[in-house]
Amino acid sequence: MFIKENLKMAIDSIFANKMRSFLTMLGIIIGIASVIAILAVGNGAADEITRTFSDIGATTISLNANDPEQSGDLISNEDLNVLSDSIDEIRYISPNETTSGNISSDDESRQAIISYGTPDLQYVSQSMSSTLVEGRYFNQVDFDESQDVVVIDEDGAEALFGTTDVIGETLRVTVAQSQMNLRIVGVVEGSFGDMQGAFDTSQIPLFAAMPQSTLGNQVPQMAGMDSVSIEVESTDQIDTVSSQVVRLLELRNNAVGDNVYNATNFLQALDQVNNVLSLFINFIAAVAAIALLVGGIGVMNIMLVSVTERTREIGTRKALGATTRTILVQFLMESIILSLIGGMIGLTLGIILSNIIAGALDIVPIITLGSVALVLLFSTAVGVFFGIYPARKAARLNPIDALRYE
Repeated sequence: MFIKENLKMAIDSIFANKMRSFLTMLGIIIGIASVIAILAVGNGAADEITRTFSDIGATTISLNANDPEQSGDLISNEDLNVLSDSIDEIRYISPNETTSGNISSDDESRQAIISYGTPDLQYVSQSMSSTLVEGRYFNQVDFDESQDVVVIDEDGAEALFGTTDVIGETLRVTVAQSQMNLRIVGVVEGSFGDMQGAFDTSQIPLFAAMPQSTLGNQVPQMAGMDSVSIEVESTDQIDTVSSQVVRLLELRNNAVGDNVYNATNFLQALDQVNNVLSLFINFIAAVAAIALLVGGIGVMNIMLVSVTERTREIGTRKALGATTRTILVQFLMESIILSLIGGMIGLTLGIILSNIIAGALDIVPIITLGSVALVLLFSTAVGVFFGIYPARKAARLNPIDALRYE
């Protein structure tokens, strides 16, 4: 009954001065709305980055070899076969090398980025899609026999031949002044389809992929490999497989302890990106939270004014038997409710604002229950912290002096 009565009195007092109460809550509303919007959009952006990394190869390990004292091949095809046969978790493994060159048909010629590796390149390449539109990818027979075959993307087929129906056509590929006539065996999904018409794509390099053995026969300096991409079943296996790969290669090539082989993955880069993003989001949220302190000062200020205005009321209540504790709880509850209402309004505006901003950025805002609970808890804490002094001041008024107050 005691709490219910004080709650009713606090609400009546707040709604008796609607405009003043709203202006008092404005700082809290702005602060809460800003914090919620920043956290929601920031978390949404972080989730989008995570999914993007996942799409480009969250389960991909990048294996690199570097030894200034050795000029020969640091990774051989035999090494790849041993790794694939010895480590069950490896799904695909291939050199993921690229070089610049020129590709041309009878009528057109364009600059190109040429990827080369084993048939597993189609699954680990980041420059070309693995989705076939026409034909097939080069296979193990093509690789073992160094067949003169090539795979291009839709953009290249359209640019050079005016159609994607190019299986069997001859493509001239020039790399390091060596020209090869290769037979097109497959066409994969293009990268620039959505950009067509938006701007001139004629200056953007096209993409092609071919067996490393074929390129190595024509350009010997590209026969070796020092960069390999490995695809595993799941992200949980990345650390284990990375260690196994490095250890096995060190043992096979007498390089234990020489730090010749290094395995990295996208999850490591993702962790770094998320850490930087989290620091940035938290910093901006902390700056926005300053508005809450300003709002809290406003609450304390208006509560002090309220105590002064209601001095005679306090004296009358005390003369009728109200205890110091009763007066303290009444004004403290009024401060808490004022802050809590401001927090809920700010939360609602923050959700609306985050959806508007996220919609403009084409991401999905993420509002967690933890964020909502933290906002409401913080609003209550502001009400308690900035309301305790005015409430104590009201509770300690001498009833006789209060009744005399004009």
